[in-house]
Order: sequence, then structure tokens, then C-alpha cells
Amino acid sequence: MTVLVFLDPAHENGRVADPAQPQLMATDLGATRGDGIFESMLAVDGVARKVGAHLDRLAKSARTMELDIPSADAWRRAIATALAEHPPAEEIVIKLLVTRGVEGADRPTAWVQADAAGPVGRKQRQEGVDILLLDRGYDSSLAERAPWLLLGAKTLSYAVNMTALRYARAHGADDVIFTSTDGLVLEGPTSTVLMATERDGVKTLVTPLLENGILPGTSQGALFKAAAAAGWQLGYGPLQPHHLLEADAVWLVSSIRLLAPVKSIDGTPIPVSAPMTDELMKLLAEGSQD
Repeated sequence: MTVLVFLDPAHENGRVADPAQPQLMATDLGATRGDGIFESMLAVDGVARKVGAHLDRLAKSARTMELDIPSADAWRRAIATALAEHPPAEEIVIKLLVTRGVEGADRPTAWVQADAAGPVGRKQRQEGVDILLLDRGYDSSLAERAPWLLLGAKTLSYAVNMTALRYARAHGADDVIFTSTDGLVLEGPTSTVLMATERDGVKTLVTPLLENGILPGTSQGALFKAAAAAGWQLGYGPLQPHHLLEADAVWLVSSIRLLAPVKSIDGTPIPVSAPMTDELMKLLAEGSQD
């Protein structure tokens, strides 16, 4: 069951809409140009995770896009309405979506969508993923040189990301890690890359540099905070593919899939650490409370 709640000034807690009926105008700039932003979060047993972090990132994306969006309080009320309207489920995917609105109307279209989580995310976190390294087509300094490319914003323009995933699946893999033309590890199409090493009893968790043009991961941020409190050392790239191949474990982390262990890179098997995965999953759950 899909639940739609539109953020409407005339409805304090959001306007519930029928998902079986047309809701978006054909002239909406989100549909015609992909001109908008979004966030995805997970609700577990009816409680949404990392709401504050997702709203902060949504607001940052909006500022980058020069897009006027509803207040954080309005979003929180609409999220609560969506969860109340959705039948009970262990995991519910909540999406926050904003477009620039109908062309010429000068008013954004904003809504919350709630759906029961599908089986793919759970399967990948349990069984792991095989990934391909794909060239993203730009170097690691492009984000600084060309901020208008919106490399640090979570926009609706996901055609390249989805094409990369289809390419991976057509070539026998589950997912992708993008690399820059100067050889650095970036991110997945819908995930952040994490790797871990353990040397002389010291466990270190590393992720690529944000300055290289990747989207700041809310799950990575929550996990790093909890891991630091638990005694892990933290690091931020720069990472090259050989670092992933030499690590004790690598994961793709995202709000919906959580931690998906990487089993192979370009057909080369890499270590999978069940103990580290279990520990980090617990830390992620602790760090994801809003």
C-alpha cells in the first residue's frame, strides 16, 4: 500500500491523497525537467530514523538548488500523518519529494510517500553484493570547480545512477561503485562506500572524501558518530580501488538497505566480515535514532 501526503498550507498535518488517482500535473517541472530534490528514510516498527539528518540534508539541497521548501516542522507533521495512515509494517520506506512545481506557478510541489520496504534491501544486507567499478566521467576536483553541477545535492535527476545499476545487473553484478577519472573511489549510485581494517586490535572505518563530489551520507554520518563512541578510529580517504581490495571488509551503506557487505569487486572476491557487519549494524541502529 502506498500512502501520499501532500504538504498543503490549508492542511496543517498534510493532505492525504489517493495514490490510485493522478496527483502530479503534466507541466510540473519535476516531471518535465527532473527539477527537484528528495530524501529517503527508513521507519522501523513505525518510528522514522534520522529524520533530523534527512531534513537538514533536504534543506541543504534546497539551498543549493535555490528552491523554496516547506519548514522542517511541516515535514515532520506530514511524515507522522503518512506513518499513521500506513498499515503496520516492520520496515516502511518514507520519501520526501519536492519539485519546483508547475511551470509558471512559482510554488513548489511537496509530498511524503510511504511504502512497505521491498525484499531486495533486506536480501542484500543479509547476502552481500557483487559490485562493478564504473568511471563516473569526471575528476575528483570537479565539485569545487563547478558547483552548478550539484554534485553534493540529492536531486531528482537520477537517470545516470539508474542506468549504472542496470548496466551492472546486465553484467552479472548487483551494484556499482563510481570512480573518478583520476582514480579515486567516490560513491555508489544510491549508497556511500565504507571500508574497515583491523590492525593490532585497532579497528578503523574509512569513507571517501566528501570534497571529491559525493553526497554526504546520513547513514555514514550516524554510523561514524556511534562507531567513534565505541572506540573505532575514523578516516576520510582519499581512497583508491586497491584500498578496497586490501581492506578487511567493504560495505555499501544507505538509509533503506543499511549495510550491504561487498563480496566482490569486478569479479575479484574480497573478505566479508560477519562480526564487523553485526557490530556496525548495531551501532548504525543506535546512531539512527532521531
